[in-house]
Parts: sequence; C-alpha cells; structure tokens
Amino acid sequence: MITGRLTLALPIAAMSFVVVASNILVHFPIGDWLTWGAFTFPFAFLVTDLSNRAFGPLKAAKVVFVGFVVGILMSAVFSDWVPFESPNILSQVAILTAVASGTAFLSGQLLDIAIFQRLRKGAWWKAPLVSSAVASAVDTLIFFFLLFGVFFPEWGLVWYQYALGDYGVKAVMALSLLFPYRLLMGFFAPQLFADNRQG
Repeated sequence: MITGRLTLALPIAAMSFVVVASNILVHFPIGDWLTWGAFTFPFAFLVTDLSNRAFGPLKAAKVVFVGFVVGILMSAVFSDWVPFESPNILSQVAILTAVASGTAFLSGQLLDIAIFQRLRKGAWWKAPLVSSAVASAVDTLIFFFLLFGVFFPEWGLVWYQYALGDYGVKAVMALSLLFPYRLLMGFFAPQLFADNRQG
C-alpha cells in the first residue's frame, strides 16, 4: 500500500516543477500582453486543488509549503536561464524573480486552499473553478507588480498589461483544467489516496 508520505511526494514534486518552469518561462514574452509562464502556472492550482480534495486542507498546505521551498530554491538557480546556455546561478534576476514568485505563490495558493475549503461541499466543479479564478488574480497582480513594476522597471514592461494578458490565459486554463481535475479525482484518487482523505 502506498503511504501518505509517498503519495504527498507526488504533488510536491509536481508543484516544484511547475514553479521552476513558470519562473523560467515568465522571462519569455509573447508580444506585449503575455509570457509563456501563463500556460504552465495554472497547473499549480490543479495540484493544490487535487491535494485539497484528496488529503484535506492541512496536507494541501504542506504540499504548497514544501513545493514552495523546493521550487523557489531551484528558481534562484535556474530562473535566469536561456536554453542551451549555462544558467546565471544566483543572479540578481534569478533571486528577485524567486522573491516575486514566492510572495505571489504563497499568497495565491493559501487563498486557493481557503476558498476551496469553504466551497468543497458544493458542486464538484465549483470549488476548483472559483478558488483558482480568485487566487490566480491575486497571484498575478502581486507577481507582475513586484517583478516588472518594482524590481525591474528599467525593462520597460508595463506590469499591469502583462498581468491582464496573463490572467486572461489563466482564466481559460482554469476552465479547461476542470476536465483533468474531474478525471484524476474520479480515476486515481480512490486508488492512490484512499487512506489519506482525512485532512
């Protein structure tokens, strides 16, 4: 039988990967409204919501905190990285990206857990959709304000413009991720998380 510690390792690893990937991809704009990180970060809310539904809010918070620590430490090393080149380890860009990401991440993910918990007894789609939509807005505003507006205004990127474009993608992703959320809970949770439903 799979133990609770081992099963928690799965969402923690997934969370860490999403954070690092998003912090790398946010440095690659798509036009004047978007970065590639908008397409990866919504999966962090999927991981959090699945963990909350399967394990309960306390263990979901553990996934967030441990994933946060691992992801931010790795982001401080790898976020200032261009493919096929050596990463600028612990550069100013990498460290400040990690700070902006960490502040936004904890604020958004803990808000997501709180909202999800209040709505978890309703329709199956309501808790993940509402919690992700609201928490994503908070996360997006904090991250882009800090990174582009406070830390690197010299880059000349309009932070609220990128925040708006980023959130538009996240809103669409929140809707599209309802299907994998339902699928994973319906098929995998009864087998993998049967002994871990008590939060």
